[in-house]
Amino acid sequence: MANHSTVSSPQTIVGLFQHRVRHSGADVAIHVRRGNEFVALTWNDVADDVRRFAAALRSLGVERGDRVLLVSPNRYEWIVADLGIQTAGAVHVPVHASLSGAQIAYQIADCSPRAIVLSGPEQAEKLAAHADAIPTSTRIIAFDTCYESWPGRLFRSFSDLVAAADADEAQRLEREASDAVQPRDLATILYTSGTTGEPKGVMLSQHNLASNAVASIEIFGPRAGDLRVTWLPLSHIFARTCDLYTWVVQGCELVLADSPETTLAQCARFKPTLVNGVPYFFEKVMRHLVQQGTAEKPGALSELFGGRLRAGIAGGAALPRHVGEFYQRNGVTLLEGYGLTETSPVISTCTVAARKLGTVGRPIPGVEVRIASDGEVLTRGEHVMLGYWNRPEATAAVMTDGWFQTGDLGEIDADGYLKITGRKKELIVTAGGKNIAPVYLESLLVAEPLIHQAIVIGDGRNYLTALIVPDPAHLRAAIVDEGIPVTSAAEALAHERVRRLFADRIRQRFSEVSRYEQIGDFVLLDRAFSVEAGELTPTLKPRRGEIARQYADRIEAMYARAPEPLRGVAT
Repeated sequence: MANHSTVSSPQTIVGLFQHRVRHSGADVAIHVRRGNEFVALTWNDVADDVRRFAAALRSLGVERGDRVLLVSPNRYEWIVADLGIQTAGAVHVPVHASLSGAQIAYQIADCSPRAIVLSGPEQAEKLAAHADAIPTSTRIIAFDTCYESWPGRLFRSFSDLVAAADADEAQRLEREASDAVQPRDLATILYTSGTTGEPKGVMLSQHNLASNAVASIEIFGPRAGDLRVTWLPLSHIFARTCDLYTWVVQGCELVLADSPETTLAQCARFKPTLVNGVPYFFEKVMRHLVQQGTAEKPGALSELFGGRLRAGIAGGAALPRHVGEFYQRNGVTLLEGYGLTETSPVISTCTVAARKLGTVGRPIPGVEVRIASDGEVLTRGEHVMLGYWNRPEATAAVMTDGWFQTGDLGEIDADGYLKITGRKKELIVTAGGKNIAPVYLESLLVAEPLIHQAIVIGDGRNYLTALIVPDPAHLRAAIVDEGIPVTSAAEALAHERVRRLFADRIRQRFSEVSRYEQIGDFVLLDRAFSVEAGELTPTLKPRRGEIARQYADRIEAMYARAPEPLRGVAT
């Protein structure tokens, strides 16, 4: 019989994993793609690969405390590498696969890894121009064959290393790890997304990660038969803790989706009970149903997720209220949680039993939260990072008497629910001295079906403006409904009646905000903000500085004209 018991005694990820294998070894652990089919692997299968990779790393000279940097999209080998690196007592430094070669090279130089693991030719090619800066003593491992390796450098095959690892040495190393890996040991370095500046390496201990995963399962309540479908990048702490490590703690089954685009197909096939995602994912599902004309069809939303979903959990960014209301109205539980890389990440979350729309729930066990005099959210507990890698001054700047300064603004209501109201560093201070939280105003804008993305501008200015990306499908439908005579997308964005339509909708959405929070002008953009263009982080948060730089001419053009409320121009 499958053993889905949770565990709270081990204080390390290594200990949690070993406990899970001992108690559930023969049970199905994970479903992974192999060619055209999904293959089910047991906990024993995973453990064998993990211990062998740990032994392989040791054979390559990786010692306790050495950094091992991994650049790869989600795949089974990513999970094996993560658990194997920790079993070897090394420090895992996962890198977002979407980063450029220069960005990856920066992280390599900053953490000085003993070994680098690449997914294959794509990542090798990106780093080729920076290969000379990587010491020849650094071991290079690849999941997939790299035919064009860097001149004079040997690429070792991940699968060959695992297959060739000495079985007895692998078993010995696994036994050693159960005692040698300690709660305070550095487990991982995760580089922040860098929405406002240069990325910093966040140091998380074994106990940071283990305690947060255990507490998250404890507060959420595991059930027999739970199955997770995961698609979020495991290189980000949200998926790492809330999909990967909670899977280990609970002992449920995990499905590793091929890609974000195929997530719903995998949901239809495996019928998950739990799905984590960023708000954009859940909003995209909502918009799909709206465009299909089945948004209010009973059961349509549930069917998209396979029909068994007991909860979707949104994190990584603010969940627009209209999205939460849509899911609630259509009988699918969508919960919002809150956390940061520096907090392992979960600080608070709504649960099925305790939820309140518009909030991020109550703190999870072991986590303290309070609001500073200036409205900043502070947190203290075993989830808070060890510090920033090689940056003691940056660490000291965010820590006071054990309290971590999140940089977020928030409120705690009478029932103990936390509400995030804005980002401290993203506050807009107008020329008139008014403090404005752009995230709230942007949530009002994207609640309008005509608007796909929006960025509010106005720091040091006399009034606010906005960069707006229209939703193509809704805009086309509105143009037909309004009988606006246009023949192309460019013509539509420039048409006075289209601009007037957006202005009217924005006025409606902003009917209850203050005068100084109103939008004085806006620009309609012809493409969405993207990770590839450097405008979004890998977790889809806006890089406001970069967006302002790229659209500086359009922004200045708005402020060069005399303000006329909601005039609107197109680009």
